[in-house]
Amino acid sequence: MKVGIIRCLMTEDICPGTADFLVTREGKGAFQETGPVEIVGFVTCGGCPGKRAIPRAKMLIERGAEAIVFASCVSKGNPIGYPCPHYANMRDAVIKAVGPDIPIIEWTH
Repeated sequence: MKVGIIRCLMTEDICPGTADFLVTREGKGAFQETGPVEIVGFVTCGGCPGKRAIPRAKMLIERGAEAIVFASCVSKGNPIGYPCPHYANMRDAVIKAVGPDIPIIEWTH
């Protein structure tokens, strides 16, 4: 499976995404059921409140993503311990925009 990962803009300067790349490559964390996956793109939400996540999710799909993944920095608040307060709205908007045939994975590690 090919995935596109959307991460938090606010944490990109303290997290290089190492754990995200590790769990996707090794099929761990959120990818235990799928096994190893290929990352086709690793982008930010664009900043609060995450409106750019919608066109970026579409772009990731155009570039081959078969699923959209929200990195744990967005949904769980890793590594700063503060989940995105806009996450539910952002996720729901992305689901509506990409349609029911594109799986959404809500965390990475």
